[in-house]
Amino acid sequence: MNNRIDSHQHFWKFDPVRDSWIDESMSKIQRDFLPEDLLPLLKENKFSGCVAVQASQSEHETHFLADLASKNDFIKGIVGWVDLRADNISDRLRHFSSNKTIKGFRHVVQGEADDFMFREDFRNGISALKEFDFTYDILIFHRQLPAAISLVKDFPNQKFVIDHIAKPDIKSGIIDSWKSGIEEIAKYNNVWCKVSGMVTEADWKNWKPEDLKPYLDVIFENFPTDKILYGSDWPVLNVASDYNEVVKTLEDYISKFSIEDQNKIWFENAVSFYNLNQ
Repeated sequence: MNNRIDSHQHFWKFDPVRDSWIDESMSKIQRDFLPEDLLPLLKENKFSGCVAVQASQSEHETHFLADLASKNDFIKGIVGWVDLRADNISDRLRHFSSNKTIKGFRHVVQGEADDFMFREDFRNGISALKEFDFTYDILIFHRQLPAAISLVKDFPNQKFVIDHIAKPDIKSGIIDSWKSGIEEIAKYNNVWCKVSGMVTEADWKNWKPEDLKPYLDVIFENFPTDKILYGSDWPVLNVASDYNEVVKTLEDYISKFSIEDQNKIWFENAVSFYNLNQ
């Protein structure tokens, strides 16, 4: 299988002020990560392309990613940032819709108050996405799942994907409230889920594949295989693992699945969700 899409990774030119979330405990990623750093890893692991996702909250970030995509054809799509709370949100979305590499948007909701997704101005922005066929990536901690469930329920025609399986507390092994939230949100036909970002929710130095298995079981028991996407979360994964190990962990987990289902998870679902050009 030589056709795979990494549906979730980041690029940045490291700025210690803007990127203050990358603290000293994450010193391994306190440097630049650009397309030339990722391409060999993609090739080695049989990926034909990737989706670059915003890491900082500015329109400058969206333009930065769009510029990289214009120079690197393996960047198949971009999930940018725009202020969804802005009064002129439709104008900004119209502006970005002229760039066909920009497939959707994301806000770092995990850094906001737990009621953020109930805000009228934020929901106004979400309501504007559909006109331009933009997707929305849901980045939350597991405690924010009730708000996310309300959001996807109230916007049934909007395509949503949950990043990093909604960040359960894998390190502690706590699973119940996250599991019940996943069981509920997976019922909605407009919701996909990325198997991504798991190793950084585990014990960075001591995690083992079996630590991830109960959480993967919940995802695969609740989401159909045509709603699950693979994402590496490179380069953030480097604080706890490396690219090849993260790929192999999922390869091993889905090795007994049909080739058809494996192809959906590695490739087809990313293409269809983000409407990627091949």
